[in-house]
Amino acid sequence: MNTKYLKTLEYDKIIHKLRTYCKTYVGKENIDTISPEFNADKVSNLLKATNEAISLIFRKGNIPLSDIPNISISIKTLESNGILSIIPLLNIARFLKISREVKEYFFLDGMDLSMYTNTYDLFDLIYTNKNIEEKIFSVILDETTIADTASPKLTAIRKQSKKFEQDIRDKLNSIIHSSTYSKYIMEPIITIRENRYVIPIKEEYRGQVKGFIHDVSSSGSTVFIEPISVFDLNNEIANLKVEEDIEIEKILANLSAMLYDYTNYLTKNIEILKDLDLLFAKASYSIDIDGILPQINKEKYINLISAKHPLIDKAFIVPIDISIGKDYSSLVITGPNTGGKTVSLKTTGLLLLMAYSGIFIPVKEGSSIFIFDNIFADIGDEQSIQENLSTFSSHITNIVEITNNVTSNSLVLLDELGSGTDPIEGANLAISILKYFFDLGVTSISTTHYQELKNYCLVTKGFQNASCEFDIENLRPTYKLLIGIPGKSNAFAISKKLGLNNQILDMANSLMKNDDISIEELMKNIYDNKLQIEIEKERIEKNSNQIETLRKSLENENNKQKENRNKIIEDAKKEARQIILSAKDKANKVIKELNNLDKGDLATANNLRNSLNDELKNTSPGDNNLNLDALKALNNKFSLKNSTLCDTKKSNSSVTFNKGNNFKAQNISSEINVIGMNVDEAIFVIDKYLDDCAIAKLSPVRIVHGKGTGKLREGIHKFLKTNSHVKSFRLGTFGEGEMGVTVIELF
Repeated sequence: MNTKYLKTLEYDKIIHKLRTYCKTYVGKENIDTISPEFNADKVSNLLKATNEAISLIFRKGNIPLSDIPNISISIKTLESNGILSIIPLLNIARFLKISREVKEYFFLDGMDLSMYTNTYDLFDLIYTNKNIEEKIFSVILDETTIADTASPKLTAIRKQSKKFEQDIRDKLNSIIHSSTYSKYIMEPIITIRENRYVIPIKEEYRGQVKGFIHDVSSSGSTVFIEPISVFDLNNEIANLKVEEDIEIEKILANLSAMLYDYTNYLTKNIEILKDLDLLFAKASYSIDIDGILPQINKEKYINLISAKHPLIDKAFIVPIDISIGKDYSSLVITGPNTGGKTVSLKTTGLLLLMAYSGIFIPVKEGSSIFIFDNIFADIGDEQSIQENLSTFSSHITNIVEITNNVTSNSLVLLDELGSGTDPIEGANLAISILKYFFDLGVTSISTTHYQELKNYCLVTKGFQNASCEFDIENLRPTYKLLIGIPGKSNAFAISKKLGLNNQILDMANSLMKNDDISIEELMKNIYDNKLQIEIEKERIEKNSNQIETLRKSLENENNKQKENRNKIIEDAKKEARQIILSAKDKANKVIKELNNLDKGDLATANNLRNSLNDELKNTSPGDNNLNLDALKALNNKFSLKNSTLCDTKKSNSSVTFNKGNNFKAQNISSEINVIGMNVDEAIFVIDKYLDDCAIAKLSPVRIVHGKGTGKLREGIHKFLKTNSHVKSFRLGTFGEGEMGVTVIELF
């Protein structure tokens, strides 16, 4: 696509915006190389990649990509087996660290990555080498310091050097604080000049201290002398400094050699991080402009719902609906100046170019686009003074270029078609140009003032009028695009509103041809009817929204009632379980007492049966079989009716109970997984699960909720703080799932 048309549609301004979202120097450089794709498969893949990046941002936060150091020159040095200095090596370590963190961002938390087909390879191909990274950081502490432990020899050298330094300080301190020399000292300090330890002596006493003068103060009142007594020690330190520099050079050479085999990987990482930076810049920008993923159709039509120009302030932008390509392929927008006609053209062209570049566009869901093979635009007054072209000539020059390059799958955007010349000739020329494009199968959107074009669109198949609404009462445009309605110049109405003499207006009306008046009247009626329909439509939509709000409110209320009902049921179940457990204990106790009775103790047996009958009457919920079993055991042991003792060994009735609650614990897992649920769903499941665990005396237990955005974890933790079963809870440690798991201790 010609860069002239890109600039006309303000694509360069979008690129400038996008650059501010890039975090690396290579990403910012990469921005200048991107351009729209005009291939449906390529556009689809670009948009899918952006969609995946947006998904990652919402699930994991933004990519941990910071401004990477420029290591290109260092790579060339390594490729020629050169030795890198401290700062280049440190930059490579930082680059490897950023590369590793970006790769871990994608892979580390074990998330299902099957949906990330367009971004998986980018992250997977990132090279990491934590050993080299940590080795460099352990040796190089900062941009000026090599660690003492970088090598055994360096350790010994620095240890010896420190010993000599301390010896020098001791000697110099003895001079400074001695009664003999103290009066010669300007200040009782030890300082360094030319890498040698010296003391400041008053100028008039310079001959009293034997040594070498290394510096004189700017005032000349102080000389810095190296006493002869520390001369040899300073020499020793100087010699050690030479040895230290040689050893550091060896250390840097060894570190550089470690990287010789990995230059290709480092170069590849630069390219990958560049692509990821651009991709996530598109994703972040798409989020900020409330962009959506448009549908891509193959039927050569555009349907942009509530489209917004991304460069206009959100507080002032008026969304417009733009559709073309189904019932008509030529849309002609008419209406007064400053009414938004040009903005409609630019919005259409710019949103398509953004989508073709893999950027989501600010429209509503359901919007659909076609991938044209080119977009041509003649918008605005491009008069060339240097070429001595008039406005008309400038427009025609552009149109000539367009007609020479356009195809049936192109989109053409023309502003003020046919303007700048004789109105009659200009109108007829405009009609002919649009008819030429229509016959070629070209999709075109144009703006004009010409009445003849409005009339032509009314009677010609494949052509459609549109207009930008104008508020006559307040004399200002509303910027709403009305498709199907030709625009009115409103010259007479505006003039009357502004107070123009009625005699002049009457004369102007009398000069209008009857046919023109009839057509104007017809268009006015259509316009007014359409406006009324739009108002009615807005009213219906408003009512519909109110109804939908009411429906949701009722639905929420119904859900609350369901939740309350479920809570009541759950509470009842809890109470029932407690009653059943109590009944079990009672039944076990009765059976135990029965087994301990003497065979002839009928009175006691009768009391036990009466007691168990009372318990049975009072146990309303749950299963009464436990009590009935106990009564059956009683009747089998004692035949109370005949007062005849029965042999319990012959009884066929037997009841076996597990002690405590182990029967429940055998069926409950110590872990529950609520990943994929919302907070309300998860809390409902967890609440019941904790009830069961409490009854079963099972603790500790684990809730697996995943990391995600953290909202599910926060909701669960808020619930756990109020749950009566919970003694304490904490996040998982390393090996337990970390932030994706909560471990709970129960009472």
